[in-house]
Amino acid sequence: MPIPDRYRSEHAAEWSYRPHAAELAALAGDWRHRHRIRPAATDDFRIHLLLVDLQRDFCLPEGSLYVGGRSGRGALDDSDRLARFLYRNLDRISEISATLDTHQPYQIFSPEFWVDREGAPLTAHRELSAAEVRAGEVRPAPGLASWLAPNGDDGWLERQALAYCEALEATGRYRLYLWPPHCLLGGEGHCLVGVVEEAMLFHAWTRQVPPRLQTKGSNPLTESYSALGPEVAETFDGRPLGRRKTALIARLLAADAIVVSGQAASHCVKSTVEDLLAEALAVDPSGARKIWLLTDCMSSVAVPDPDRAGEYRFDFTPEAEAAFARFEAAGCRLLRSTEPLPDGA
Repeated sequence: MPIPDRYRSEHAAEWSYRPHAAELAALAGDWRHRHRIRPAATDDFRIHLLLVDLQRDFCLPEGSLYVGGRSGRGALDDSDRLARFLYRNLDRISEISATLDTHQPYQIFSPEFWVDREGAPLTAHRELSAAEVRAGEVRPAPGLASWLAPNGDDGWLERQALAYCEALEATGRYRLYLWPPHCLLGGEGHCLVGVVEEAMLFHAWTRQVPPRLQTKGSNPLTESYSALGPEVAETFDGRPLGRRKTALIARLLAADAIVVSGQAASHCVKSTVEDLLAEALAVDPSGARKIWLLTDCMSSVAVPDPDRAGEYRFDFTPEAEAAFARFEAAGCRLLRSTEPLPDGA
């Protein structure tokens, strides 16, 4: 499909850019008529596009957790490539689901959640180990138990904080990493980046099928990197922290192919694909074949070191590269956004 003349790559870098809905709907109707695009419900081969956390805070340099990758332009170029991919494949993509990382001011991965032994607050972009919590080097900030713990029990919250770090490390995925405040519910950084929102709406009005939005990450006592469920599902004493997104999983697995893009490749995309692959293989030993990953529409977290030019305080690129090699070995397809989509799984 051609890319609409009105699309401008430079909008992918603009914080304030947003689509004009009424104008876009009219253009989409004309586009559908001009190119004789059928409703998505008539597709014989159903392709479900899963977009993970394509929000302003991740996708734009003004965002509090911009995913610049090693190049510094990571998410900016990713958003442009993804929008172009969506327009070019408008007639092939049957359905779109988009997740929204959704947070409150205090969550277990927030620096503000923790204090050190002297009661001083912690800073972002550092890891916490269960050993540090166990030794009392760090602990939950006083006052949080009043609304996070049963009966305001400080001891319960301290025990849960340690249990969480231990459970997270036991999975072998991550240590607890402290992120700056991001994607706060109700804030501008929580919104989808404009060019992606615009392409999604254009698809919706052209293919006559609405996108589905799925929030994740709002429970203050667990992380939810994966779009399909929390990192840790229960407290140390069996209280639920979150559930698997069973309806989303079912819709994804019902498709003939699932195309995945999003931010960041090293964290939320990686965890989502790990969970999605496990779900697909549980249903069908060859289920990995239906998972297609747009490798040039996602970037990894690479945090520059302010004291050493060209160096990184943390660089998660190798972890992402290793994970995507595993996904490909398991049978997932690694694609670039400029390649024609395969005709079948």
